[in-house]
Amino acid sequence: MIRNIIFDIGNVLTDFRWRGFLQDKGFDEAMVDRIARASVLTPVWNEVDRGAWDVERLMREFIRQDPEIEKELRFAFGCVTGMVTKREYAIPWVKELKAKGLGVFYLSNFSSKAFEDCQDALDFMEYMDGGILSFREKVIKPDGEIYRLLLSRYGLKAEESVFIDDTQANVEAARVLGIHGICFRSKEQVEEELRALEEVTLHGQTV
Repeated sequence: MIRNIIFDIGNVLTDFRWRGFLQDKGFDEAMVDRIARASVLTPVWNEVDRGAWDVERLMREFIRQDPEIEKELRFAFGCVTGMVTKREYAIPWVKELKAKGLGVFYLSNFSSKAFEDCQDALDFMEYMDGGILSFREKVIKPDGEIYRLLLSRYGLKAEESVFIDDTQANVEAARVLGIHGICFRSKEQVEEELRALEEVTLHGQTV
């Protein structure tokens, strides 16, 4: 039986709109791409979410990727309000699941900067039963440690839990630990897969 729903945040309960965010700051498409190649699209971005480096060290690493655009990088990431924006269905969806008696949690790769600057997009969190943000724990998905930490902290059983994420590798990492996984494409698609999964598990079958 399914008792717990575990949500990723970015591009599931919110929009992670880094391209639109950079466009909003006035950068043309060529500069958006150049900034992205020095930041969002590099392995360094993982360290943003891991939270082990301070902001200045992260900035130095971005600049090292493309020193000629230091000014643009500092302007782009000095304030990230608008990089993560709300999806209006988030709170109603969380409330709907909780009304069914389900525990609802979050498990997300998330930076301290985005958490501070994008609070308006995270208003659904107060309705949830808890969760883990990567920057606080210094570990990111798909490392199995972050999933095990969530299960142990809240006393959840893997086989009674479903993890929803827009990245297939993160879903597969959850499945390795016995957590049911759904790769997010749309709210409607997830709801359909949840209904099917609940039906299967209710009858004692495995998937």
